[in-house]
Amino acid sequence: MLSTDEVKHIATLARIGLTDAEVAHFERDLSAVLDWFEELKAADTAGAPAETSMAPESNRTVPDVAETSGEAPRILENAPGRKDNYFKVKSVF
Repeated sequence: MLSTDEVKHIATLARIGLTDAEVAHFERDLSAVLDWFEELKAADTAGAPAETSMAPESNRTVPDVAETSGEAPRILENAPGRKDNYFKVKSVF
């Protein structure tokens, strides 16, 4: 079982603020997950083939083709600021 300090350390690494009640809750839940991984490590996988994906297809790609929707003027109607056919935004630098 994870200790309170370990849960707080994990929360700090994840940059998550936890209340004392949440820490107690995650002590149980995270410990249960880690126990489940221990069960998985004990499984005999010596004869099992290595799988890289459960999906029947592999390397499915979509061609990279630029298309215009013809709706730029209509989309720009919702822009808070625009110039010609472009969105007008604050400068970055």
